[in-house]
Amino acid sequence: MTKIDLITGFLGSGKTTFLKRYAGWLLDQGLKTGIIENDFGAVNVDMLLLQDLEAQGAATEMVAAADLDCYRRRFKTKLIALGMQGLDRVLVEPSGIYDPEEFFDVLYEDPLSRWYEIGSVIAIADAKLEDGLSRDADYLLVSQLADAGKVVLSRVQEASPEQIGNTIEHINRAMEQFGCSRRFGEDIIAKDWEDLTDEDFRDLTQCGCRMEEHIKLQAVREGGFSSLYYMNLDLTPQMLQETVQKLFSDPLCGKVFRVKGFVPQDGEWLEINATRDGIRTQHIGRGQNVVILVGEDMKKDRIDLYFHQTESRGE
Repeated sequence: MTKIDLITGFLGSGKTTFLKRYAGWLLDQGLKTGIIENDFGAVNVDMLLLQDLEAQGAATEMVAAADLDCYRRRFKTKLIALGMQGLDRVLVEPSGIYDPEEFFDVLYEDPLSRWYEIGSVIAIADAKLEDGLSRDADYLLVSQLADAGKVVLSRVQEASPEQIGNTIEHINRAMEQFGCSRRFGEDIIAKDWEDLTDEDFRDLTQCGCRMEEHIKLQAVREGGFSSLYYMNLDLTPQMLQETVQKLFSDPLCGKVFRVKGFVPQDGEWLEINATRDGIRTQHIGRGQNVVILVGEDMKKDRIDLYFHQTESRGE
């Protein structure tokens, strides 16, 4: 049977960056590896970030769906397609507002239950997790971390010991809030990902999962989380970065958790990946002129003004 891993975590936690390292290690071990990228909405930007893994031989599939029923059908179809390829390991990276129970439910269905066995559930959490998350956001955090075999902190090298401690305290408060008995401490992997060893990765392939009980919220997916798409923007990278900073600082825009996408620059593509804590850019070989915002209770009319004003200023 093919082992299947779920790599989950809240919006902007660094799931794709971790997946690239983890999948790269698996490929280096000679394991035939497949990847399914799931995203919330109609365009999947993160898929373009896996070009290096495709070049190494990873089988990659994308599921982009705007509603839950469509997602379920497409996800099962992709799992069937990969299940017929005789892979050693399949990695699933969902959206940051994904409830892992969907993952377990799908795998119990025939024929997937005959082809796949659950390997590891790995949850990524930002070491500088922001305070003031809504109840729905904390619920998603709990649902993603409660069943994880391992929790891995991202951006540890940028966080102070106090910030890391505050993040762990936040996670444990959220667990208590939703009636989950699990608590985190030294079992969390809190190290710079550059320093992850072969032993660390081997442990992650064997960490399994835990089925922890907690209070369920049925209406989160239909709640305030949404995504906005801006295609073919006529913006320079500097103009886009200035606009993104304004979006994060303007409360009238709603709660923007993440901005991601690509803009053309000198015949190449510049990847933009921004959270409230900072903006990261890097050049990438293949891209698409699109910027995606993901957040909670976002105000489209207000956000539209920023992009339209910026484009007008660039003309």
